[in-house]
Amino acid sequence: MSHTWMNYTINLARMAVAATPMRPLVVAYCVTTYCNLNCVYCEDFGARRNAEQPAPLPLGDAKRLLAVIRQGTSSLIVTGGEPLLYPDLPALLAYARRALRFRHITLLTNAALLRERLDVLPLLDRLMVSVDATSPALWDQTIRAEPGTAQTILDNVAVVAQRQKADGFRLVLNCVVTPETLAQVESVLEWCIAHKALFSFSPQSVNNWPRYELLVSEDYRHFVEGMMARKRRGAPILGSMAYLRMLWNFDPYACYPMLAPRVMPDGGLAYPCRPIEREGDAHGGRDVNLLEIGDWNKAVRRAMDVYGAPPSTCGSCYQQCYVEPSLMQARPWALLAELLLYKAARQGGIATYAPG
Repeated sequence: MSHTWMNYTINLARMAVAATPMRPLVVAYCVTTYCNLNCVYCEDFGARRNAEQPAPLPLGDAKRLLAVIRQGTSSLIVTGGEPLLYPDLPALLAYARRALRFRHITLLTNAALLRERLDVLPLLDRLMVSVDATSPALWDQTIRAEPGTAQTILDNVAVVAQRQKADGFRLVLNCVVTPETLAQVESVLEWCIAHKALFSFSPQSVNNWPRYELLVSEDYRHFVEGMMARKRRGAPILGSMAYLRMLWNFDPYACYPMLAPRVMPDGGLAYPCRPIEREGDAHGGRDVNLLEIGDWNKAVRRAMDVYGAPPSTCGSCYQQCYVEPSLMQARPWALLAELLLYKAARQGGIATYAPG
């Protein structure tokens, strides 16, 4: 049994007796907060904020940090900012794969620099690229980059899509659905079908809540209904049916944020999740540093001593990185149905439902 599945099973037992915290199914490591785009919906990073960001860890410290993360899970998401800006990324991924033996590694990227870093592809299980529209003109407006950047990204993604089998990874295009790009999202799914890639999406968040225009939009509800229908017919949509139904009506749900914790570039644990940590109140923060403590379980216990147990009924966000693992952990029969009924789910396994 893999570490991830072992944690999933232990979590089921803990839920039965209301024990906390959950063991992580996957950990997202933000290798750098520098970015090369200025996406309109990004509330954290972006090139306009680079001057405010700390320098990333040197390679030796980053390796030590990954070793601590490996104590908690065998599934890793490498994200940013833009992780391709981290100068030692190939060496770090090679260490994660070969020395630490992470069983599932995902890289999240905007792909603007991907043609220059094709050496990372054989080190991945999954490459997730942010693509919100197939119209370069519309997407240039979204990412607020130099004209032609969106076309470069689309060209880069087309190149790597052809390398999936040879390099042994799966390509996923992930859409952040905004009122402005809603009409374009289905074209991204069509691109995925044509290029044998997987597809996922989540609604734009404003202050950790779905953007109001989506909440009241009949067009958005029809779009989600269409995605559920296409998933039933075999479209390569990664979002679980439970998640898609949640996005259709925005029902409250039981959230277990420590299923997919985030680690910041300096080794700080964003406890219990990035949205609560960003609030800066007594319920969460980043005072616990994995490099300083050197032990995953001790770090989590220290965070609980400082901030208390993670919430289990928070409904302040509908971000896929928290909703999906929470739903699948709380509803094992729904997870079983996903793996039995949908090929896309089997291609990613349980780590599919914590895409970061």
